[in-house]
Amino acid sequence: MERSNFRILIVDDEKSFTLLLSRILQDAHYTVKGITDPREALSIVDSFHPHLVITDLKMPAMDGISLMEQVRAKQPETDFIMITAFGTVEAAVDVMKRGALDFVSKPLKDPDQLRIAVSKAFERQGLLRENELLKSETLEGIPPFDVLFDGMEQVLREIGDVAPTDATVMLYGETGTGKSLLAKVIHHLSGRKGPFVDINCAAIPENLLESELFGYERGAFTGATSPKPGRFELASDGTLFLDEVSEMSSTLQVKLLKVLQEKTFERLGSLNTIRTNARVVAATNRELKQLVDIKKFREDLFYRLNVFPVTVPPLRQRKEAIPAIASYLIRSLSARLGKAPLPLREDTHQSLLSYSWPGNVRELENVLERALIVSRGDYLSIPPLLESQPAPDEADTEGGDLKSLERAAIERALAKTGGHRKKAADLLGISLRSLHYKIKEYGITD
Repeated sequence: MERSNFRILIVDDEKSFTLLLSRILQDAHYTVKGITDPREALSIVDSFHPHLVITDLKMPAMDGISLMEQVRAKQPETDFIMITAFGTVEAAVDVMKRGALDFVSKPLKDPDQLRIAVSKAFERQGLLRENELLKSETLEGIPPFDVLFDGMEQVLREIGDVAPTDATVMLYGETGTGKSLLAKVIHHLSGRKGPFVDINCAAIPENLLESELFGYERGAFTGATSPKPGRFELASDGTLFLDEVSEMSSTLQVKLLKVLQEKTFERLGSLNTIRTNARVVAATNRELKQLVDIKKFREDLFYRLNVFPVTVPPLRQRKEAIPAIASYLIRSLSARLGKAPLPLREDTHQSLLSYSWPGNVRELENVLERALIVSRGDYLSIPPLLESQPAPDEADTEGGDLKSLERAAIERALAKTGGHRKKAADLLGISLRSLHYKIKEYGITD
């Protein structure tokens, strides 16, 4: 958690002292709100959601212990630091027995005393958040977080910070890294009551994508025999995930920009303006900034989408996570296929670790599914398709740019499938239309 996301509520009936503490902590880059009346403090707890409350122990309207008890009834994990002019050992022991994390004396002799006490609360809340995230598992088929984020601890922290906000999130990463799963995680952790709605901007023909996003009225075009809401409407109070947003046409980019700026849109064939509060999460396997530079993506839309960028690492950069991910996938796939979850031999483990996985987790899942289907005996056998494909040198992958890696992955998939484009698209986990587009873009001959 960033310090700017750590919210502190200061409650002291002496306004000058409240201002002093606020200034010290704001200078340390915390988000601080100062209140002189504890009753007013109680009224803003539900909207401000403080991680930490620093309150005077003795106040006319309500004492600090009563304030702590009432805030904890609403938000049990909120930490408290007590301010006391009676800085005796007995007073300190008593407030900490009642649940306070620490106490500071009044008047404040050394600002470092306050900074150290707040730092302890900041570290504790960060650990609580990470533990909560790691134990979480959604109801939408998302793997346990200790599996999903194995080797992606930085991504976990970033998602944990941004999920409760309304900020637009831009997920960058190669095909098959799990960007759609992370979008669902963001929605799950956001606490939004509306649904998670997704759309693949590359999988739907351009002439239909606009109506899918914004909906249409009866008679808007041939075949529109009844009105239909679009994805922005369906995602009301929830999250709209725009996958492969880089494939959106320039015309639709303009319309998407308007929605992000004004939070309004119109159905096709209608003049009625509809407001939307859908939170937008977008994803791409391309470098949007490069597309902006060559005028294939609008710069103003880029800045609207790129509010909080998150880069998802490829599987080859977190190979230590492969055993845990493979074990989880084997259990899930076995249940789906109605087969026993066979263990992997040690030499098979080594095959998984030595391969570069150009198709990332999605390719690993495909390989394991084929293995479960064809395996006989007591162990899971990896198909020769994988074992016969030499892993490229690290220099070919780690140092290459995203376009080079993507082109190489497509060429390998086409080679594996004998040039069968539908099978290659399935192997890569992308639509056939997307594969056709990329083959043309990269000038690949198959």
